[in-house]
Amino acid sequence: MSEMVRGAGAEVEGPLTRAERKERTRQALLDAALRLSAEHTLAAVSLRHITREVGIVPTAFYRHFESVEQLGLELVDASFASLRAMIRAVRAGDPAIDAIVRNSVEVLVEHVHAQRPHFQFIARERFGGLTPVREAIGHQLQLFERELATDLARLPTMDTWSSDDLHVLANLIVHAMVATVEQLLATPDNRRDLEQEIMRTARRQLQMIIVGAANWGAR
Repeated sequence: MSEMVRGAGAEVEGPLTRAERKERTRQALLDAALRLSAEHTLAAVSLRHITREVGIVPTAFYRHFESVEQLGLELVDASFASLRAMIRAVRAGDPAIDAIVRNSVEVLVEHVHAQRPHFQFIARERFGGLTPVREAIGHQLQLFERELATDLARLPTMDTWSSDDLHVLANLIVHAMVATVEQLLATPDNRRDLEQEIMRTARRQLQMIIVGAANWGAR
């Protein structure tokens, strides 16, 4: 029997192929888990709650995911994949440090607006909830740091730095960006004045880190 899916994106005109139905159900499960975990960690959301939200029987869940943990890992991948690509594109553009700082902050803010539920999910799961999901978030942040350290090594002022120093610098930058995301999530959507202040502070923090790094490299 085919799965009858309700929820976001369920109303589609015309017949669907088997693969399209399966993909639509899979996405509906991801969306449902994201909605249900809006106030709690994913550990508090049961498989039965998710399938009831979508409108399928619990056993149908296993046609798409092995467990709620695996679903959570998919949400982590979805939350980070596009952001990493966008930040990578920024670093590949204008090589000037000021431009990288300015554009990185702007991209980060735009992405928080576009993917707010995903960032809220990451913020909740980062220190609690399911262990595999928490570890996956930590792994994604480490990937950010490694990619950033590689790019920093290409800058003329840092091409003689040790690998350890580059990774320490990358860690400082990533942590500053994570703190910025947490502040943005705590800011009401209608308070653009506060958002602008957060952006100004974030740019200053990153610039200070880089200035300090330049003096460190010249020691």
